[in-house]
Amino acid sequence: MRPGMYRTYSRSAVPSVTPVVKWLLIVNIGIFILQTVFRGGYFRIFGLVPASVLGEGYLWQLVTYMFLHGNFLHILFNMLFLWMMGSELERHWGGREFLKYYLITGSGAGLINVLVQPSSSVPTIGASGAIFGLIIAFAMAFPERELLLYFVIRIKAKHFAVLVGLLELLALFLMPGAPIARFAHLGGLVVGFIYLKRSRVAGAILRRASGVQDKLADAAERREQERQTRLRDEINRILDKINNEGMHTLTDRERRFLEEQSRGRK
Repeated sequence: MRPGMYRTYSRSAVPSVTPVVKWLLIVNIGIFILQTVFRGGYFRIFGLVPASVLGEGYLWQLVTYMFLHGNFLHILFNMLFLWMMGSELERHWGGREFLKYYLITGSGAGLINVLVQPSSSVPTIGASGAIFGLIIAFAMAFPERELLLYFVIRIKAKHFAVLVGLLELLALFLMPGAPIARFAHLGGLVVGFIYLKRSRVAGAILRRASGVQDKLADAAERREQERQTRLRDEINRILDKINNEGMHTLTDRERRFLEEQSRGRK
């Protein structure tokens, strides 16, 4: 989450910290303190470097990058959103589902960032992908909940999610060279939305697949009916020929055809 861009809090009572959110806060803040004390080149090992993920198999970076932050404001705003929206969502879903969602949206956002710029050697760090996942989840769970944007402007959660998405898209086109992982931010929104709508999406896919299967079955049934009709017409033609002209007038092909049909009916 870019420091200072989205300053907001809920008008409801200040949320207490839930267990999973508390541990995520402790881990993130603890790692940030270690970063501050022990400066080093670990961003290229634990940050998200697309070229390393694809070229060297550093798959752990899809998770570890979420727990590194660049400066105090960076971690401050990410942790504020984690506390305010994450605590509400954990109470709403339960701790296990919340943690699963947080990690899926964070790593999914990282994966999108890798796929969009696969040759990049610039490390991406921060929990922003997961935080943007929380924003879309909060908007879908509590769409009418009012937030205060910049502590002044009242805005519903559903409108806030749309707003941050549009601002990220706009910034992506207007400031393409800015050192901010826009694709990870947008990836968090997209992955979160798809995850939360997965049952509906899966249902649509299954319905479409079922429809295709039904069409194939109908086509096969029509072909079989047409084949049976052709057989009956040929049998009737040959029988009429026998009645009108006699058995001796049949060709070898017609005789074989009658024999095959006779064996098939026994």
